[in-house]
Amino acid sequence: MDPYRMTTGVLRNPDFLRFLSSHVADELGANISRVALPLVAVLTLHAGPAAVGALSALQTTAFLLIGLPAGVWVDRMRKRRVMMVTDLARFLLLGSIPLAAQLGLLSIGVMFAVALLAGASQVFNDVADQTYLPELVGTGQLSDGNSKLEVVRSGAFLAGPGIGGALVQLLGAPCTVVATALGSLGSVLFLGSVKVPDKPPAVAERTPLLRGIGEGLAYVWHDRLMRMFVASTAAVNLCVSAVLGLSVLFLADEVGLAPGVVGVLLMSGGIGGLIGGLSAGWLSRRYGIARTTWLAVSVASPFGLLLPLTQADWRAVCFAITSMALSWSATLMNVGQITYRQTVTPEHLLGRVNASVRFMVWGIMPLGALLGGLVAQQIGVRDALWVFMAGRLLAFLPLLFSPLPRMRDFGEVQSRS
Repeated sequence: MDPYRMTTGVLRNPDFLRFLSSHVADELGANISRVALPLVAVLTLHAGPAAVGALSALQTTAFLLIGLPAGVWVDRMRKRRVMMVTDLARFLLLGSIPLAAQLGLLSIGVMFAVALLAGASQVFNDVADQTYLPELVGTGQLSDGNSKLEVVRSGAFLAGPGIGGALVQLLGAPCTVVATALGSLGSVLFLGSVKVPDKPPAVAERTPLLRGIGEGLAYVWHDRLMRMFVASTAAVNLCVSAVLGLSVLFLADEVGLAPGVVGVLLMSGGIGGLIGGLSAGWLSRRYGIARTTWLAVSVASPFGLLLPLTQADWRAVCFAITSMALSWSATLMNVGQITYRQTVTPEHLLGRVNASVRFMVWGIMPLGALLGGLVAQQIGVRDALWVFMAGRLLAFLPLLFSPLPRMRDFGEVQSRS
């Protein structure tokens, strides 16, 4: 490892800046597509709610289908090369939508296929991305690097849909998808400009697929703190996905807010995430990355109980406060647990461990959305929000019984239990 990267700020590392720039292009394009793809289905193909819902689900189905084997395969490959190939695949897939529209060949079946294949590319990209950062920066800079990447993710999440809506208005939905495709192409170019050679895989021999998956899952299970991180994050994602699925219905129907106000309130979470990314580096340096992670989760969780109090008056601010506080906390939690995994996991296992964690904490989200709808149908939307926000409050309990509250930094981890 270059001593220069160990002793200077992460933004002084030219290769990290190139890596960060690839994230800006990729994340902005992906968040524009959150608006563009459904609008192509609605405005161009006149798709109904079921088709639009299926299109949205297909974008994340790949995490369940290939999330675990992706980790094994990524551990066998050069990480930057994986990211470049998958970004290029997304460029070609998304670019096919406006081309098909121009040729009169676009159908909802084509949209479904593109969504599923682009989602599969994203699975490999995400696993390789989290595995690649330690190659660029020193161990002492992982927290700072992850916080900068979270700033980009939160900023793109905040700005992307608005830019997407404006582009749809100006160019039409199919042409707006071109912006998403160009984002993936831009990411390829930035990654290609990184000067540090792409390291060969650390895996000495190719283990059978099922054995490789088992090794990743076993490592997560036997590391006590990682196991508690997964349990807490999975519980949070279950509750939050239920709440997100009900939020538009709650604000528009139950509370009776105008669409413009609903849009502003839904954006507030992006502001909280952006603040979290910007503050993560300073807080980690001052208080320690482990302590910052614990305090963020424990301090912010009670704010969730404000959300069901939202009304069509000054109390509308309750929704915004909850969204900002919980997004701030989630960002710091992400920085903390990703840094921990990158710090303690052997290099040859990191892809499998990242994939295993992502499978468990993301795979539960569709269940949360389904459960939210079922509970709301039985007891009402506002009461359902009380149930899931109380669950969100209790989700930090696994961490209470982990080593995390007694740690300042993850370098203090001496043994696995």
